[in-house]
Order: sequence, then C-alpha cells, then structure tokens
Amino acid sequence: MLIASVLLALVTPGSAEAASAPCPGRKVRTVAFSTGAVHVYKSNGRICAYTLQKYPGTRKRMSVSVQARGHHPVELTGSRTRRIGPLDVYVGRRSVLVKGSVGRGSGSSGWFLS
Repeated sequence: MLIASVLLALVTPGSAEAASAPCPGRKVRTVAFSTGAVHVYKSNGRICAYTLQKYPGTRKRMSVSVQARGHHPVELTGSRTRRIGPLDVYVGRRSVLVKGSVGRGSGSSGWFLS
C-alpha cells in the first residue's frame, strides 16, 4: 500500500494543487505581483480566476476582474484574509484581460486569446 501511494504521488505531481483549486479546467496563467497572484483557468469557453494573498492571514482589500474584449469587466472586491474568488465568466473565444489586487499591489495579464 505504501509503495502504491509513493508511485501514485510520483506519477501525478501537482494533483494536490489541482484538487484544491477552486476553479475547474486547466490553468492557463498565473499573474504574480508584489502582494499576491491571480490564478487563471480555462474550461469550455469560460475563464475562472481568483486572487491569493502572498502572505495570508491579515485582512486586506482584494479584487479579481475578468474582461472579455468588447464587454465590461466583471469584478469581485472585498476585504479578505486569504483569497477572493473564484470569478467564473463565459468569454467564448474572445481575448481576455484578467486583473487582481491585494492591498496596494496589483497585477494584470494583458490581453490574451482565451
């Protein structure tokens, strides 16, 4: 049993992170900035994103935003201790802009084709 567990862990690295991710689909981007990072996933024409604090535990103002080209951004903001999101938006095959912030730090993906 122990050997099977070790072999399974070696065969599927990162599966623990994937299992704990609040978004479905495959990870397509991580936008890191000084106080945190925005994690971006894609699945069936949908973009799902969430912002994580770099040092969780302290309540800080946070945001995550997804904008499909030609549309208004969809945004979540609030005061959190670890994460804001997930924010799940249908974008089809449009270019997408994803932004996030934690405290005074912020980051943007720039436009990319989803």
